[in-house]
Amino acid sequence: MAREETGQLKVAVGIEPLWGALVKDLGSLLVTIIPELVTEAETLQGDGGFGTVYLFKFGPGVPNMSYQKEEVVELDETLHRIGLQVIEGGRLGLGFSFYKNSFKLTAIGDSETLVDLTVNYVTECQETNVPPGESVKSGVAFIQSLETYLLKQGPNLIN
Repeated sequence: MAREETGQLKVAVGIEPLWGALVKDLGSLLVTIIPELVTEAETLQGDGGFGTVYLFKFGPGVPNMSYQKEEVVELDETLHRIGLQVIEGGRLGLGFSFYKNSFKLTAIGDSETLVDLTVNYVTECQETNVPPGESVKSGVAFIQSLETYLLKQGPNLIN
């Protein structure tokens, strides 16, 4: 069954540093910003652009998943939109046959950004062990962790 969940949050970081961290530095930053969840991150191919493939290895904070491969399947630098699709492991082993996170960033002045998150997924059966809204909740938590990290880097980086 195909489903879509959406969420939105405002962060106190300018659009360019947030976009750079989300697109160019994602592979290197995940272990730093959420070490309790991601223990290793590796870029298997690409440079953060379209077609880039990441391998994320999870720690004990992520139950029932040891790793996940994700590919950048959507990238629009003008609209500040990126889509990452799980291509192996992770949620695909938990009753999902398709799983994609999309982030759309919109500047609010110089030092704030509105983040729209969309999660599209297809389940192999009616019920999964992931409660409704949980997918968006994890994406929101990731963006909040990224915001916290960028704010700690200082004002020159976040505006």
